[in-house]
Amino acid sequence: MGRPRDEEARARILQASLEALEALGYPGVTTEAIAERAGASKATIYRWWPHKEAVMLEALREAVAQELPFPDSGSLKEDIRIQLHNFVKLLKSNRGRVFKGIIAAAQSDPKVAEAFLSTWVLPRREFARRGIERYKKELRHGVDVEVLLDALYAPLYYRLLIGHRPLTIEFADQILELAWRGLHAPFPVDQPR
Repeated sequence: MGRPRDEEARARILQASLEALEALGYPGVTTEAIAERAGASKATIYRWWPHKEAVMLEALREAVAQELPFPDSGSLKEDIRIQLHNFVKLLKSNRGRVFKGIIAAAQSDPKVAEAFLSTWVLPRREFARRGIERYKKELRHGVDVEVLLDALYAPLYYRLLIGHRPLTIEFADQILELAWRGLHAPFPVDQPR
């Protein structure tokens, strides 16, 4: 099982990972670069994470969770709008280029795919699902929140990866308007249908 993590060393390693990503870009980051920036050994990193992608994804997830909490404005539509706008800004930043690199690597490397799914995708989906389910009474009866999450976020990832059209705030608003027609209850949930 190994020794428990030293939280100070863990924080240094995660911060060093973010710094290395910003300075070197995804392809340029090595475990050595992270260790050097953190003042830690490669052995310490490998004791806690199976590979550099797992470190980078955990660092990104924690930074994003702090920087982009799921909003709580009191309005489902406004919360989703704010979240989509924030996600577009993230994907258009240097970190978006990192995501693009990791997603590309995940297509041919099973360890990267597993790390991306377990460290980024599933925790972020759970976070968004809980944010949306606060407004269960506003949702049309039978709306599958998992499908809703795919409908909201997949187009953003698609434009990030394919690049056929710009990834913009206006595009995020168009996605929301389209999804809103299918998810919002047109009348109070307790009325007969």
